[in-house]
Amino acid sequence: MRASAREWITVQTFPFFSILTVMATPSVDWYFDFVSPYSYIALHRLGELSHPVTYKPVLFAGLLNHWGQKGPAEIPAKRRWTYRWCTWWAKQLGVPFRFPPAHPFNPLPHLRLALACGSRPEAVKRIFEWIWMSGEPADDPARFGALCSELNVDPARLSEMKDALRMNTEAAAARGVFGVPSLVADGEVFWGADAVDFAKAFLADPAVLRNDEMRRVDSLPVAASRSSK
Repeated sequence: MRASAREWITVQTFPFFSILTVMATPSVDWYFDFVSPYSYIALHRLGELSHPVTYKPVLFAGLLNHWGQKGPAEIPAKRRWTYRWCTWWAKQLGVPFRFPPAHPFNPLPHLRLALACGSRPEAVKRIFEWIWMSGEPADDPARFGALCSELNVDPARLSEMKDALRMNTEAAAARGVFGVPSLVADGEVFWGADAVDFAKAFLADPAVLRNDEMRRVDSLPVAASRSSK
């Protein structure tokens, strides 16, 4: 084969196969809320995924309202367990972690700040660290103003992010996301900081989920329900 022919094949076919590779690569979206300690812990495991991840801030309270659920902090016994478990688990994972002095707090400003930063991973990481590493108040106006300055965002712009946050939250619910953190890979939802391994297995081999037994459990009938009274 002449050199010119080899060059034509290289130029003409490699882009084609690159396009096929991109088309065959599942998208991975990560839905999170800064109020969630589990989201902060999960952040430290996203690097284990074999695919690039798109960060999607959502309002956890909006998801709870959509699905008619209570959050873990709204059930006293579950709140105590959650705070204990996250404190212990973060230590086991070697993740710097300290609850702010009051929790839950209002995460709307932080979520809007992330959106104002384009939901860039480095900005999201910084906001998470600002909340979950120092033990300082997450709702302190002076501290938050300093964070906005650090990220080069005018606090006056945050109100412009209201609709984007609402649309992110509605889109998440439409995809079946019911809690945070959640990964959505190729249309499949993986909920919880402890679901990262499940997501990794699926990305390596979709048959982990797409098999007869998984289809069977997906369609199991309900045998009994709690009374609504």
